[in-house]
Amino acid sequence: MAFSRLLPAAPALAAAMWPVLPTVLLGTICLFLMIGLGIVFPDLGTGYTAAGIVAVTVAAAYGSHARLQRERTLFQVRMVADAAQQVVLSPMPRRFGGVEIEALYLAAAAEARIGGDFYEVADTPYGVRLLIGDVRGKGLPAVGSAAAMVNAFREAAHDVEDLGGVARRLEAGSNRYSAAFPPDDLMERFTTALLVEIPPEGDRIGILNCGHPPPLLLSGGELRVLEPTAPSPLLNLAELIGDSYHVDVFGYSPDDLLLLYTDGVTEARDHDGRFFPLQDWMRRQNPARPRALLDALHRDLLRYSRGGLDDDIAALAVRLGDGPGAAARLSSALPTPPADASPAGP
Repeated sequence: MAFSRLLPAAPALAAAMWPVLPTVLLGTICLFLMIGLGIVFPDLGTGYTAAGIVAVTVAAAYGSHARLQRERTLFQVRMVADAAQQVVLSPMPRRFGGVEIEALYLAAAAEARIGGDFYEVADTPYGVRLLIGDVRGKGLPAVGSAAAMVNAFREAAHDVEDLGGVARRLEAGSNRYSAAFPPDDLMERFTTALLVEIPPEGDRIGILNCGHPPPLLLSGGELRVLEPTAPSPLLNLAELIGDSYHVDVFGYSPDDLLLLYTDGVTEARDHDGRFFPLQDWMRRQNPARPRALLDALHRDLLRYSRGGLDDDIAALAVRLGDGPGAAARLSSALPTPPADASPAGP
């Protein structure tokens, strides 16, 4: 009797995993099994149990159909999100000469692919240029603002000679996008951004910081925080506080690692509410490649927050390699042979 009472539960459980036809077939098998048990044991109450099996099977078949419809819809939505991610965020890794770049992106919502954080890399006549930023807010408006920033950078990075001009183009793109929102909401739609230029020659990089967390440079086991010497306005607020952009120049050595990140990294919290100690964490790292650095950052962020990230996270790791300028310095450091020296061999 106890076994017969469990038969109606079988098709209900199958609906959670199986398609409609296997669910109906399992319900039919349970029905015939119950009828057979009723013939052998007449006192089981076969009629009521068989009716329950039929009712549960019909409901389970409908539930299985609805589940499959939702899964197909979710699959289509994810495909659209993946396509949108390819438009907004460039695929990585990227390598330009001796410069190697890797990216990390984690959306706060588990179902999402992209959010308000963004990045872009461009190989231009002025060198390799990088952009990373964070749009205030979440949801579709933040994604739209991020797309506007990235599209403006992709055009300006190749056309504008100085980083200040690129920032002004980003400001214009942000203003055009924000014009679609009510005037009283414009103050709430600002963007922090960081622009980096790695010239094709030399051993210095230019950084323009528009209210963004400062990048970290790991050089020979020592950590440098590349703080701006003068503030630059946040994007979408230049009309209120002026458009005076300042570019800082920092030196580097071959194989140094540069980490660009959004505030979602430093604002990740543990169970006691303490922020992730990024600078202390960075001092303990000694990776040879950018991918290893970002993999370690990803792993330790999830471990530190116990998987409970509350904000989008974007990070770019850049290995600064030897450029033509380094080769020139090396040749100048070698001893100069005498003027009358001749080759030893043919």
